[in-house]
Amino acid sequence: MDMIVKRNRIKMKFIRIINVVFVACISTAALAQPAKHNNPWAVKELGALPPIQSLTDGIWLKGDLHVHSSHSTDGGDASPNRHPVSTIINFAKSVGFGFIAITDHDNHVLGDVEHHTWADPAFKSDSLLLLYGAEWTTTRGHGNTFSAKPYNHQKFYDVRDQRDTVIGSVKKELGIHLSANHPAGPKDHFGFSYDLVNSMEVWNSVLWTKNANSILIWEDMLASGRRVTARGGSDTHRPSDINYIGTPTTWVFAAERTSQAVVDALTNGRTSVSANPYAPRVEFYADLDQDNKMDMMMGDNAKATGKTVTFRVQLSGNVIADSVYTVSVRKDGRDFGTYKMNGSNPVVEFEDAPVAIMRSYYYLTVHGPSTDYPQVPRSAKVTGNMVALSSPIYFNFDPNF
Repeated sequence: MDMIVKRNRIKMKFIRIINVVFVACISTAALAQPAKHNNPWAVKELGALPPIQSLTDGIWLKGDLHVHSSHSTDGGDASPNRHPVSTIINFAKSVGFGFIAITDHDNHVLGDVEHHTWADPAFKSDSLLLLYGAEWTTTRGHGNTFSAKPYNHQKFYDVRDQRDTVIGSVKKELGIHLSANHPAGPKDHFGFSYDLVNSMEVWNSVLWTKNANSILIWEDMLASGRRVTARGGSDTHRPSDINYIGTPTTWVFAAERTSQAVVDALTNGRTSVSANPYAPRVEFYADLDQDNKMDMMMGDNAKATGKTVTFRVQLSGNVIADSVYTVSVRKDGRDFGTYKMNGSNPVVEFEDAPVAIMRSYYYLTVHGPSTDYPQVPRSAKVTGNMVALSSPIYFNFDPNF
């Protein structure tokens, strides 16, 4: 009898061991084979991208995209500390500008820019392209509007306190270009969705160093997949021997000499910024197929194949012979490389292989000898050795993002 009991106990103990092992095996199998997850937002290969426009059929034009006249009345209407529209236009002509955007504060006229700045008898020119715009001045921040023709700015001013989706629909209806002004400003930053903007003022005023935080915001937007054009703006409000019209100057590669072509180039990112109207212009290109012919420039977007791409940087215009310029390249928010080019022939090339399918972008800054600006005598010293900045070259950015 004792033997039977003992056998039964051994049998039950064995069964318990078998059960534990069985459960453990099931649990291990479950952990080893999780339910398959399909991320609907995973990176996928893009379809055909829009064709890249010509790199040669066009014209480089320079100008200032953030200037205030006496119609900005924070110094008093027609204050002697403000300059009239006629002064701005004549000065712009004298430094060789191709375009100018007089962007007076719209809140000073309760949105009625049409019957103030644009209605000014001096707001006209036979040689200088005048953009229609204003500084959209709101409690959530500031932005500049640009258009090749008059539009209903009153309507855009009126929706300034609405939801971003409403603002976006009105912006689309009006067909205007919206640019974020001094996005990291302590009191007058840009507090709206960056889905609303086409460009960003990454270089505001003569003092380059004040823009460090704006650059960080810009890089965040680029990292998110937004193609945001880099532009500058002097934000000048009154005559000065330090910060005045053209400090800095924005360059656009326009398809033709028209206001619409200037706005299109700005929207498409074919821009660079220089310290003043006489400083060298930086141009940034890429050769996709190693045939020694450049296939794209700043602002352009192409599909990466994983193969090596040759990038070319060159300075044009008023370079200082026998001097050295330093090019600092940024890729995807990180320092990529530093290169030197000689002032007598300021061209440098470098290579990289952008990853297929994944997004990537490259842009650069140029440092070197400062360029005198006789009309604004102290600006060169304040700007220091900052010479120029480019908009990015893009790979695998979704055009419908």
